[in-house]
Amino acid sequence: MTHTTQNDPDLHHIVIVGGGAGGLELASMLGKSLGKKGKARITLIDKNRTHIWKPKLHEIAAGSMDTGQHEVDYLAQSHWKHFRYRVGEMTGLDREKKQIYLAPHIDSEGHEVTREGHFSYDTLIIAVGSRTNDFGIKGVEEHAIRLDTPDQASRFHKRWINACIRAHVQEEPLQPGQLDVAIIGAGATGVELAAELRYATRLLVSYGLDSIDPDKDIGIHLIEAEPRILPALPEHLAVSAAQIMTKLGITLHTRTYVNEVTANSVELAGDASIASELTVWAAGVRAPAFLKDLGGLETNGTNQLRVKQNLQTTRDPNIFAIGDCAACPWPEKGENQYIPPRAQAAHQQAVHLAKRMGKHIAGETVDDWKYTDFGSLVSLGDSSATGGLMGNLSRSTFFINGYFARLMYNSLYKSHQLTLHGVWKVTLETLANMLRGRAQPKIKLH
Repeated sequence: MTHTTQNDPDLHHIVIVGGGAGGLELASMLGKSLGKKGKARITLIDKNRTHIWKPKLHEIAAGSMDTGQHEVDYLAQSHWKHFRYRVGEMTGLDREKKQIYLAPHIDSEGHEVTREGHFSYDTLIIAVGSRTNDFGIKGVEEHAIRLDTPDQASRFHKRWINACIRAHVQEEPLQPGQLDVAIIGAGATGVELAAELRYATRLLVSYGLDSIDPDKDIGIHLIEAEPRILPALPEHLAVSAAQIMTKLGITLHTRTYVNEVTANSVELAGDASIASELTVWAAGVRAPAFLKDLGGLETNGTNQLRVKQNLQTTRDPNIFAIGDCAACPWPEKGENQYIPPRAQAAHQQAVHLAKRMGKHIAGETVDDWKYTDFGSLVSLGDSSATGGLMGNLSRSTFFINGYFARLMYNSLYKSHQLTLHGVWKVTLETLANMLRGRAQPKIKLH
């Protein structure tokens, strides 16, 4: 297997910036349909070396998923799927020259890996995802941990494990709030982290930290400004989820506004506060700041690139945007309504462009994309105490929980893996992970 055609300068060059769910799936599909057949060159650019499916970050934070078993190496994937990978972070765009600019890539020891440079493109697809939005609240940047990247999730896990070990060996009694975790934002990420963390605390204590009572000594606080948790979902589903969370011993704070985050507390409106050893910021969504006014492209108030129904940016037909960084109209919902930032939307957009990029290269009009809402599914813990939320928001809604919900939730991840790797590799990796799981702790302990 070679990449001979990927070096042909006469071929149409498709550059994809961002190797998240949508970007990596699209690169893999285009590599198979166009790159392998010598119809186009495909290059994927991402500042990281490996990919983790973002909806799994809460499991990394809780320690219930080993990143080494689930991360996808971009370089290996590019070799298998007939595209090129370049490590780098996009910083600028020249639409007239059809060039993007990349910052130098510096490793963890401060050494330069790749120089500052530029890449020429014929078609550019931006898929850089989203970040949490701190809304300018004091102390978030300094004292809260976000869950936007695997590194941030791993940082939370290490700090949490260290806090528990520290508490286990100390001679003096635990102080109030010493092991408490405050999670700000009760959307899917915040709710899933809270539930997964409760399950993980009980597992952790079972491995020998028996001086800690996981239910009494470790408080988990979920803080939400809206009247209920999971505000984006139908109310009856959110109510059912809240009941499950309460049974898990998670304290819910709704209609609660955060004024400041400090090293050991969350300061609330009305002079109230919540003590916390660790604070996670999981509220709000915005696209990366560099997209604002990038090359004169049109953006909205959260830095998302405005795109037409066919996913082309409004001011340049040779630039597309997909995933959380794209503001795509949702006409079925009414005027000024946009597709929500979900993994299923990024997946559908990637499939749409993969099937129609040949038409774009040939100079034909790209068909409009239509979003199919398959609902939402939220994991609320392990298989014996799992709640799932699934509702088709554009039509009917229904509630599922327990083991079946967990299977449904895992099937979404399997679908992502199948797009990247195919049936045989996913089957073998699933079996291997099952065997490894029998010989390893159920939770990461370091």
